[in-house]
Amino acid sequence: MKEVTVQELRDMIQNKVDFQLIDVREEYEFDAANLGGELIPLATVIDQADRISKTKPVIIHCRSGARSAAAVRELESRFGFENLANLKGGILAWAKDIDPSLQVS
Repeated sequence: MKEVTVQELRDMIQNKVDFQLIDVREEYEFDAANLGGELIPLATVIDQADRISKTKPVIIHCRSGARSAAAVRELESRFGFENLANLKGGILAWAKDIDPSLQVS
């Protein structure tokens, strides 16, 4: 499975790369702290796969990287996505390495 680091994601944002960021956490987690991605909770990601681009890079993230890895595997196996990457360490890694002011629990 392809992964990107939080530093690579930061660079993509700063360089204005055209990509899609998907957050597969629950709504209450997203409301508490988010990276500005689209919220598609893991339990609904298969039903909402049509919202995910097949033509540009897609970074999928969660709290630590486990749920987003599951989403990537499921989307790749069911729908043949080839443009997905998991955010290594999730939003916890972002808060630790990029934005310590982000309050993630």
